[in-house]
Amino acid sequence: MTQFQPPQPFESHPGKLSRSELRRHLRLKRQSLTFEQQAQASENLALNLLKHPDLHRARHIGIYLANDGEIDPSLYIDLARKKGIHFYLPILHPIYPGKLVFSPYFDGVQLTANRFGIPEPPFPRSRRKPAWALDAVLFPLVGFDETGGRLGMGGGFYDRTFAFSRLRPAMAPKLIGLAHDFQRVQKLPVEPWDVPLHGVVTDKRRYRFRP
Repeated sequence: MTQFQPPQPFESHPGKLSRSELRRHLRLKRQSLTFEQQAQASENLALNLLKHPDLHRARHIGIYLANDGEIDPSLYIDLARKKGIHFYLPILHPIYPGKLVFSPYFDGVQLTANRFGIPEPPFPRSRRKPAWALDAVLFPLVGFDETGGRLGMGGGFYDRTFAFSRLRPAMAPKLIGLAHDFQRVQKLPVEPWDVPLHGVVTDKRRYRFRP
């Protein structure tokens, strides 16, 4: 029986690959993880987030539900709720196409799959949070590099939603990407519309950037 080999750091120079090729390659690597490996990564991620200095005062945090092999923040959610932190899931905005709004995520909330098959809560008019009203947003990455370059799923939802952070950085929440550490690459091609990150947290360490 062949022993499972965990994914290794990306070796090729990313500049030779398109963003779509990189995205496909890295998604396959994270999808290959076993249940046990994902569970261990989730535990390590939770510990790294609980100790993160940029989250010490955050009380309203945007989060996501893991799918497609993404690193799972659910254990962090459970632990942080005991400290009085409130979480919000992104919703595809029904009025402004291509943008997100955030709705409270709590035990018992009804979730419905959106057009991408991702579960999301209802669109309440009274309790939803605009992007600028959150203290921090933790969102999944497909890839990242050590200078803050990032690669998402390609829809551009976070870039459009947080485009205001370029003009009004004081209003922006802390934008922190979450990923398995093997999703780090040497250098990512950066597009002009990419919204910079404050940091990335993985199952191995914390990366902090200066947007």
